Amino acid sequence: MVVFLFPGQGSQFSGMARDLYEKYSTVRDLFSLASDACERDMKALLFEGSEEELKDTANAQPAIVLASLAAREALRVEGVESEGAAGHSLGEYSAMVDAGVLSAADAFKAVSARGRFMADAGAGITAEKGEIGMAAVVGISPAVVQDALKGLPYVWSANENSPVQVAIGGTKAGMDGAAEALKAAGARRIIPLKVSCPFHTPLMAGPGEAMKDFLAGLNFNDPVKKVWSNVKAAPVETGGEARSLLVEQVTHPVRWVELEASVAALNPSALYEVGPGAVLSGLWAKSGQGGSCMRAGTLEDIDKIKTQENG
Repeated sequence: MVVFLFPGQGSQFSGMARDLYEKYSTVRDLFSLASDACERDMKALLFEGSEEELKDTANAQPAIVLASLAAREALRVEGVESEGAAGHSLGEYSAMVDAGVLSAADAFKAVSARGRFMADAGAGITAEKGEIGMAAVVGISPAVVQDALKGLPYVWSANENSPVQVAIGGTKAGMDGAAEALKAAGARRIIPLKVSCPFHTPLMAGPGEAMKDFLAGLNFNDPVKKVWSNVKAAPVETGGEARSLLVEQVTHPVRWVELEASVAALNPSALYEVGPGAVLSGLWAKSGQGGSCMRAGTLEDIDKIKTQENG
């Protein structure tokens, strides 16, 4: 079983997917489709956008999904297709395209809206709750983090990335208040993250409601292959469930450690990180699940995979 893992926000860089665009005509077609769906020049954003522009949530989300689906298309042209898919946070939209749940055009529309809703939310949440943010907690497991945060106000587990690294989110006051409990529980370090919003926490209820309304207008099909949800850390059964879980995802933690275990239980023959960067292959290496996840975001990566596939 071949499984594609699609990256989320933070993996972007200026010039991503340029080599794929230059080689594959179907990737160029995908860029045109994305530009039409997002009503902007996506080629200019990916190839000419500054690092600062690409960090902006409203830009990063459609850009990363486009680069990821470009890598998927290049793999497809070279005869490499998945039998299962999962994506980290934003990457779940790329996985839904791979599994036939969403069309590429609808996914581009959805993540363009998602990026705008999230970018616009920060100021409103700050005005209501005070300073907000996220931090990486290093040295303790997701379960220990959850226990330490129980009963504490305005701070939640957000990204359960590895057995010893969890991102928390909330108000600054909430996170400051949690620091003592987390250190007492064994946390080695608590590192503030440069983000505009406390993603995957209940403070994102506004963008969650906006996404519920937006996704109601899109067509969701039943998956044609296994596709995992971040919220349930297990495969999605129907298109309707996929829609609901993508809404829930905005305010619920990414259960990546459990999701990796669910994927590993099926003994995949190959795992590929399909898109920019190397975050997910790095997380897999730390997961203790065995095997390795190969990068598949550049022409060089895909050439290596072709060589391996051809034995």
